[in-house]
Formats: sequence, structure tokens, C-alpha cells
Amino acid sequence: MWYIVALLVAAAIAATLVAYALQRNITYLYTPAEVLAADGAALRTGDARFRLGGMVEAGSFRREEGSLVSHFRVTDGDAQLAVSHDKILPDLFREGQAVVATGRMQGDVFVAEEVLAKHDETYVPKEVADKMGLAHEKHGVDEAAPMTGAN
Repeated sequence: MWYIVALLVAAAIAATLVAYALQRNITYLYTPAEVLAADGAALRTGDARFRLGGMVEAGSFRREEGSLVSHFRVTDGDAQLAVSHDKILPDLFREGQAVVATGRMQGDVFVAEEVLAKHDETYVPKEVADKMGLAHEKHGVDEAAPMTGAN
């Protein structure tokens, strides 16, 4: 009987540790409007690691001379958030296209550890598309209209 109880306790402890480890490794996707909203204050402290999704705002990209550090803004149609990245950007990174960046806030700037760009002209990550769709509904944007941007 004691072996069964010990086995159940060990299984419960193992399940708790696995759940805790998975929870710490989950990074949620937020849009700039969600980060800048009142309920996004916990994200802006810099303690939380999360994914930022949206479109690279046209005319916002610049690179620091003589370095890999780049700066751009990500927008969801409601808000824009400044992003800084100090590594090589993906080949498909362009203004006006979907991007998902993983990182943390430092002051008013999102410091990206990793930047992912869409892989063709029609693909937008599902989570970004869903959230951008909500922004389009809010602003009365025709979904059938093609999105324009720098290529």
C-alpha cells in the first residue's frame, strides 16, 4: 500500500514540475495595442518575455551605421511599437509585411531577441492574422482589399 502512495506522490510531483516548466517556456503573442493598453502594464515592466506580432510600418526601418542594430516600428492598425534588434534580420524582412518578434520591453522599446518574417506574399501567421482581422473590423477595413507595402 505504501508503494502505491509513494508512486502517486512521485507522479504528482513530476506532473507539477512538468507543468511549471512548460508554463515558464510559453511565450504569448501580443499586438502593439495590447502591449500599450492599460492591462498590458505587466508586459511593459521588462520582466515578461513575449512575442510581438503585426506589420512592419512603412518608412520606419533604419539601421545604425557600422553595426547590425536595426530599428523599426510594428503596427496592428491601432498602435505602433518601436522595436530594436541587434542581429541579422531574415532575408524576407520588409516594411509593410507581417513579422513576429520575441523579446522583452526596455522602456518604450521592444528589444527583440529573434525576428521571424513571413515566407511568401500571401502568408501571415495565424495568430497575427486573427488579431489583425479584429483591427480591420474595428476600423472598417475591407478584407478583400490587397495589403500594400514595400517589397
